[in-house]
Amino acid sequence: MAKKILFIGYPKCSTCQKAEKFLRAHGCDAPMRDIKAQPPTADELRAWHGRSGLPLKRFFNTSGMLYKELGLKDKLPAMTEDEQYALLATDGMLVKRPLLVTPSRILTGFREAEWAELFA
Repeated sequence: MAKKILFIGYPKCSTCQKAEKFLRAHGCDAPMRDIKAQPPTADELRAWHGRSGLPLKRFFNTSGMLYKELGLKDKLPAMTEDEQYALLATDGMLVKRPLLVTPSRILTGFREAEWAELFA
C-alpha cells in the first residue's frame, strides 16, 4: 500500500506526527515527505486539487503564520487558480498539512475519522 500513498507533512508539526503514528498503526509505511524541504509543485497541487473535489482554499494552511503575514485571507478571492497554485508552490508552509494522496482520495489536514475510512 505504501507505494500508492504519498504522505506529506512537516516533521516538527505535532498534528503531522499524530497522522504518522496513525498511518504506522494501520500498517502504512509510506515515508513522510517534508513539506518544507520538498514542497508540492504547482502541477502536483493542480492535479490533487482536481481529484480532491475540495475547494482550493482547503489546500492553504490558513492558520499558519506565513498565510497571515501575507494577508492571504483578503488576497485569495482576487487571485486566479493558477496564481494560487504558483503561490502555494513557493513555500511548503503555505500548504495545509498533513496531506495524504491515495489512489482514491486526497485528504488535507488530519481528521482521524476521515483517515480511518481509508483503512476500514
